[in-house]
Amino acid sequence: MADVFSRRKRSLVMSRIRGTGNKDTELRLMAVFRAHRITGWRRGATLRGEVGGGRREVGGGRLRTFRVRPDFVFSKLKAAVFVDGCFWHGCPRHATQPKTNAAFWREKIAANKARDRRVNRALRAMGWTVVRVWEHELRRRDEAKLVRRLRQALAT
Repeated sequence: MADVFSRRKRSLVMSRIRGTGNKDTELRLMAVFRAHRITGWRRGATLRGEVGGGRREVGGGRLRTFRVRPDFVFSKLKAAVFVDGCFWHGCPRHATQPKTNAAFWREKIAANKARDRRVNRALRAMGWTVVRVWEHELRRRDEAKLVRRLRQALAT
């Protein structure tokens, strides 16, 4: 079926749509936290830091500042929890590859995965524990396994 808008108009319409996060998956993880009395978390807190671009000598690389917003932050434990959607972050078990505009989506998902790796490295370099939860791990049948993994990572 042909689009009712021109390419330029469709681009304009889509650029005005703003994402608000993965609300359903975040709400499901909040329910898991509450059901298993995992406390100390804050939702949507922003972390700021610096990542070195090279040696810190004269003429060395510059420090780049970054800002990252984990889905959940445990400040006292210095732990960040991310809930990754299977499609958007390229889940090895459930990711699908769209047939339309395939090159764009391959690049987009690859860029998301690269950003995830950069964020993980940067937070770990700052002494944070990083936990990544796949969307499919939030199913009720996988809940006990997820809670064990969270408790181990958070050492609660």
